[in-house]
Amino acid sequence: METLHVEEGLPLMNDLLLDVRYALRVLWKSPVFTLVALVTLMLGIGANVVVFGVVNAVLLHPLDVSDPQNLYQLRIGSWANGKLLTTSYPAFGDIRQRNTTFSDIAGFNGFCQARLHWGDAVRSVSGYAVTGNYFDLLGVQPQVGRLIQAEDEHGLNSAPYIVLSDSLWRSAFNADPGVVGTTVQLYKDPFTVIGVAPVRFHGTERFDWPDYYIPIVNYFDSDYLQNRTGRPLTVLGRLKRGVTPHQATENLSAISTGLAKEYPQTDTGLPLRLVRPGLGGDTGDVIRGFLYSVAGLALLVLGAACSNLASLFAARAADRSQELALRVALGASRWRVMRQLLTEAMVLSILGGAAGLAIAGLLLGVLNQWHSHGHLAVSVDARVYLAALILTVLSALLFGMIPARHVSQSSPLQAMKSGPVDSTPLRRLALRDLLLGAQIVICTLLVTASLVAVRGMVRMLHIPLGFQPQRAMLAEMDLNEVEGGVPLEKTKAMIDGVRSIPGVTAAGTVNRVPFTGGLRGVPVFPPGTTEFTLNNSVLAPYRFTISPGYLEAAGTRLLRGRDISWSDTTDTPYVAIVNATFAQKMWGDAPAIGQRFIILDHLREVVGVVEDGKYHEMQESPQPVVYLPLSQSEQGYTIFVVRSYRAQNEMTAAIERALRALEPNAPITVQSWLEVLGGQNALFPARAAVVALGVMGLLTAMLAVTGIFGMAAYNVSRRMKELGIRMALGARATHLISTAVGRPMVLLCAGSLVGLLWSVFASRLLGQIVYQANPRDPVVVIGAVLMMALLGIAASAIPALRALAVDPSKLLREE
Repeated sequence: METLHVEEGLPLMNDLLLDVRYALRVLWKSPVFTLVALVTLMLGIGANVVVFGVVNAVLLHPLDVSDPQNLYQLRIGSWANGKLLTTSYPAFGDIRQRNTTFSDIAGFNGFCQARLHWGDAVRSVSGYAVTGNYFDLLGVQPQVGRLIQAEDEHGLNSAPYIVLSDSLWRSAFNADPGVVGTTVQLYKDPFTVIGVAPVRFHGTERFDWPDYYIPIVNYFDSDYLQNRTGRPLTVLGRLKRGVTPHQATENLSAISTGLAKEYPQTDTGLPLRLVRPGLGGDTGDVIRGFLYSVAGLALLVLGAACSNLASLFAARAADRSQELALRVALGASRWRVMRQLLTEAMVLSILGGAAGLAIAGLLLGVLNQWHSHGHLAVSVDARVYLAALILTVLSALLFGMIPARHVSQSSPLQAMKSGPVDSTPLRRLALRDLLLGAQIVICTLLVTASLVAVRGMVRMLHIPLGFQPQRAMLAEMDLNEVEGGVPLEKTKAMIDGVRSIPGVTAAGTVNRVPFTGGLRGVPVFPPGTTEFTLNNSVLAPYRFTISPGYLEAAGTRLLRGRDISWSDTTDTPYVAIVNATFAQKMWGDAPAIGQRFIILDHLREVVGVVEDGKYHEMQESPQPVVYLPLSQSEQGYTIFVVRSYRAQNEMTAAIERALRALEPNAPITVQSWLEVLGGQNALFPARAAVVALGVMGLLTAMLAVTGIFGMAAYNVSRRMKELGIRMALGARATHLISTAVGRPMVLLCAGSLVGLLWSVFASRLLGQIVYQANPRDPVVVIGAVLMMALLGIAASAIPALRALAVDPSKLLREE
């Protein structure tokens, strides 16, 4: 019986092989058609595979930890941008002990930049300070040695151990297992290397790969370990079996409320929430919206490609009507002929899909090497292959059903009598017209989207930053690494030394420049406050510590009042400079100069107001900022801002010489401010939107051109005799052109109008991709109309010239 079933299946397999061979022969006999179809499929499928590869790496690929689906990040308060912190170290301990919904929770601080010293080598690194149970919670096993454990912690500075990342181990220590047990220096303190993290483990943030991990008890000082006012920890938790995120959220909120009653001066009682780790907390919502929106637009590109191919296949099926009718007349069933046509479409789609997958693999490899935004690894894995296969099959079905439908509805006798004719009257809207119209609608939508992205980029480039990075140099120094510290007088002498360099017009210092982090959310209290609880704070601004001369060196405009001076010391009244948003939120329209507020335990008087700017990201709303004098604050990480009209390479060497002459022991890094901004990817979202939408707009424009050209050329070839008769009877050139390409031009106008309307309705989707997306912008609308008009002219020019070149006498002689 089994043998019988096999034998019965053989004819079907033989028929399939015959269909494939015949399809290959037919496609080989039409090289131009085959090449156009393959390129169309390669572009449509390749674009979608590239987008899906990024979506897979960012959103679908699980974190390389144990049971990632059960891991959550705890967040406090409302939706917020960035990798913000959750809570204080004492509150973390309370939450860990009192919760009943998590099997365990762990914490880390991901802002640990330092200089790593080993032997005679020095390297700038960034890492995580983690709680002792961090690796146990994540289920991570060491590659070499061991990892940090809860048993290592016995109080402040009790665990001087460091775990290296695989990347740092290979690049700095040549993957030497013998590094375990050696001592390195970090933050002027010795740390013993106890192990190396596994190759695929990079923490729990996809765009932030730490170089090392150290115990948090050896990173925080005693104040941070005991103080409840700060929020230095990001907290992760693993839910118990059977517990839902909603139940955990209620439990955490109850704990937060209880802690606020026990510690009213420090704990706010704000409810805690759960979000998925990996994408900077709530920023993941923005990233998901961006990627899913781009993926949706990429599917439109594939839809345009399938519409193009369906038009080509429909025209080709009409030309092959006699051949197909003859096969039916000789005894082939309609299903057999339809299966042959579907096989041709599938063979073509598989070849185009394979080419698209190959191109996509190369592009993803290039993207994987381009670390302009973190260290995300993008590769072609099983999911990407499966997505490519699904897109290939769906594409074949979409454009292959058109000729199959034509065969199922045609009359073999009529086809054999009339030959390759189009049975659709010229005045009726044919299926090919609808397909071309769909291409034009999609093309208009994506061309408009690309212009919206360009306008968004232009707007972003012209946003007032609140500083002028052009012709400014940054010299970063970590004065914490200098034994005994650096007295204020030496810092002042270093500023004077840099200012004395020929060509320097201004110089000053700041603890952090915008877009590179900095202290945010420092509570501000009104004068007369006696209970300094967070609930009594009136503002939580960014805080920068600056020296005299910084505002001039940074190009930040002083709107009112004065700059700080070296005479503002700890022996004089404490002062501050605020930005316009700070002043507006605190005192409304009242003059800010002379107003007072309390920050960091000191009553300060406002002596100046500066312009607003951007401090964390380009899309942020106006944020309050306070500038505190260096002479009234503690020194630490210091950045010298130097403005000069000399060339960058000359200034780099001169600044290094001037600073090393006064402080040879502190590490110095000199860069232009523009380089630092580029490294922080301040314009990355806008650039990504321009590239993604620009490429898609270009692809659909190419498809629209080929579609319009194909219909116009086909129209001219069908009506060549009519055009000859019209010309012989004295028809004007405009009438001939209207007859030849009028139909595709009407479709172009109608499709462009519908596409523009769609772009307006798609404003919300575009807003997920583009900063301040506005498809109603007159510049965008005019640009889209002109672009579509140019595409129409370019696509119809050759068919129109061919129509004008018709020779009536030659046509009549041939007839």
